Amino acid sequence: MQKAVIMDADGVRRALTRIAFEIVEKNQGVQDLVLAGVKTRGEFLARRIAEKLREVEGKTPPVLALDVTPWRDDIPRSDAPLPPADPRIEGASVVIVDDVLYTGRTVRAAIEAVSHMGRAGRIQLAVLVDRGHREIPIRPDYIGKNLPTSREERVRVRLTEVDGEDNVTIL
Repeated sequence: MQKAVIMDADGVRRALTRIAFEIVEKNQGVQDLVLAGVKTRGEFLARRIAEKLREVEGKTPPVLALDVTPWRDDIPRSDAPLPPADPRIEGASVVIVDDVLYTGRTVRAAIEAVSHMGRAGRIQLAVLVDRGHREIPIRPDYIGKNLPTSREERVRVRLTEVDGEDNVTIL
């Protein structure tokens, strides 16, 4: 049951715009920047951020779709093939993009996935929603919205590319 709408489409757009500007500021532009979106919604958020960066900086950083399944420690391992090395990762500032940060386990898996693909110069984290409850000491560099929740509540991010609309709700 939906409890509250936290962000509507305009709120999501504003949050991504703010994240894009913060990325530009912290990295002094987009030179040697790679966005790695955690599948599924993180990938679409990364593409939107890349488009904002193009509008601001005139250059679109590469966007990688990051499947973290082989590195998850909270679900059974699959025989999914590991991604190949990617030369764009070498020495780059990689920004992992995800929709919701909760326990930190997905981000830990994403860091391992990026490390498997190459040696990044540094790895940063951008999330649309940070809901707390970390089980691993991970802190995002860029946050669209801090949203303290109880462990019983669920945060649902809906994106046009997947769900036909943009919003963030608490269930």
